[in-house]
Amino acid sequence: MKHRQIIFVCTGNTCRSPMAEAAMRHELKRRRIRWYRVSSAGLNARAGSPMTEESKQALREAKIAYAEDFKARELTEAMISEAYAVVCLTSKHAEALRAYPNVTSFPEICGKEIPDPYGSGIDVYRTTLRNIRECLPRIIRAVCPPITEES
Repeated sequence: MKHRQIIFVCTGNTCRSPMAEAAMRHELKRRRIRWYRVSSAGLNARAGSPMTEESKQALREAKIAYAEDFKARELTEAMISEAYAVVCLTSKHAEALRAYPNVTSFPEICGKEIPDPYGSGIDVYRTTLRNIRECLPRIIRAVCPPITEES
């Protein structure tokens, strides 16, 4: 069975979406939910940029694994087409991708925008990660239906 791809999308792919990617992987593993691959991208990413140190610190403090060699990437039409679900961190991001039927957002699913912490202190990053994690149960229910071997 082919894994279904979930992509988290923000602006630069250095703060929110990499934290959402890592937190979702952590939660899927904890729940023993398979058949989903998780990644992230940005609408205006500088490809190859590293995850911010504050994002890494917030993830480490929460004991959530992340790729040490993470590199930002820009969202492409091919990525969207191949994805099972594209989950945007804000309604503005989702609006930019509204033409695609597999695009949704944290506000649509959870009623909560995830503001950009870029340039803020570590406490803002911790709050951002906490807000992402609080939304994950709803995100999982919305975009990760149970899959059987035959699916």
